[in-house]
Parts: sequence; C-alpha cells; structure tokens
Amino acid sequence: MKISEIAKILDARILVSNSNLDSRIKYGFASDLMSDVLTLDEEEIILITGLCNIQTIRTAEMANINCLLFVRNKQASEEMIELAMENDMIILQCEYSLFRTVGLLYEKGLRPVY
Repeated sequence: MKISEIAKILDARILVSNSNLDSRIKYGFASDLMSDVLTLDEEEIILITGLCNIQTIRTAEMANINCLLFVRNKQASEEMIELAMENDMIILQCEYSLFRTVGLLYEKGLRPVY
C-alpha cells in the first residue's frame, strides 16, 4: 500500500513529507509502548500511535521506521516536525481512534507485523 493511499483512506493530514508519498508500506504496527516498537525488525512499516512526543520520533529513528501516523488528532510539536524532517520521515495525522484506524487499514490490505 502506498503512503498516499493510507492518507486517503484515513482522511489524514500530511504533516511532514520529505520522502516520496508513493513509497510502499507492507506492514502496520500500532502501539503506544515505544519499548515494543524497538523490538521490530521489519522494513516498509508504518508506526500507528497516539503517543505524540519527541521520544516517538527518536524511537522511530532508532527502529529505522520512516513513516508515523498519529491518531486521535494528536498534534506534533515544531520540535517533532523538525526532527522528522532531519531524519527524512513522513508524519501523518488523522482524527480516528487507534482501533478504527487499524481496522480500516487492515480491511484495505495492510498486513500486521505479527
């Protein structure tokens, strides 16, 4: 699934898009526990979370995740946006709950990590 398709499915706002929005995403992982994110070793993954702080960006950087989706209309700070831009990440934001977001993406074919 392309990142641009994910944005369309979720009516998501693109906050940062240094990378190509036609990049492919194979897997979705939803978590607010950054320690769980650090256990991932898949590529082409989107992190879906309601935890909206600078540590989320740092964790994604350490886990080599370049696409993040903040749910529940969480607002990224300027510091988060700058750090994401420095790391060539894409940040999306949608109004849906974590549950609804994951359901919609799963229904459209995004695969779970496990």
